Amino acid sequence: MTSGNGRSLLELIDRADERGLAAAGLACLDRCLPLLAPDGADALRPVWAAVARGDGEAWGEAVAKARVELDVTGAEDAEAVRAMLAQAPAAWTAEALRAWAGDCSVAALALHGRYDAAGVPDGLVERCRAGDADGAGPLLAGELRRQQAVLETAAHGPTGLRRARELSVEGGRVLRAVVSRRARTA
Repeated sequence: MTSGNGRSLLELIDRADERGLAAAGLACLDRCLPLLAPDGADALRPVWAAVARGDGEAWGEAVAKARVELDVTGAEDAEAVRAMLAQAPAAWTAEALRAWAGDCSVAALALHGRYDAAGVPDGLVERCRAGDADGAGPLLAGELRRQQAVLETAAHGPTGLRRARELSVEGGRVLRAVVSRRARTA
């Protein structure tokens, strides 16, 4: 499974600009946030606003503030989400943002894969990122599609970022529902 234009997730990350990379990493974090802080979405709003403005200084300040607001403890999955936030670069540079977006992509795909009924065989996340989603469960495949869509739309200014945010909200709802269902049946 590749994106509509035939590019893999890895290619989309390689070609993205600072705004697209920041949106990609932030969207992964936002979708996984229910695992750390179910009511924490408001903490990321200033970070989204900084991405929309392409303002590196506001970005660094908003990320630092979100780290403080979301400093909660939790299970193993929560720690993975906290690490995504902790690794957000203060510098608004393509190199730093590209590394962070790539790390967030891997973490978000792995977290979603954990909640798929079939689990995630070794190497599946990297295969998905390279364009081969064969064997991915529905949750992992959905996260892969959302990541591709964010990278494809984020380059289109405010409208694209609005769509990226909508995808993140939708993905967060899906993950929250799966986690809740699993907790009820455990």
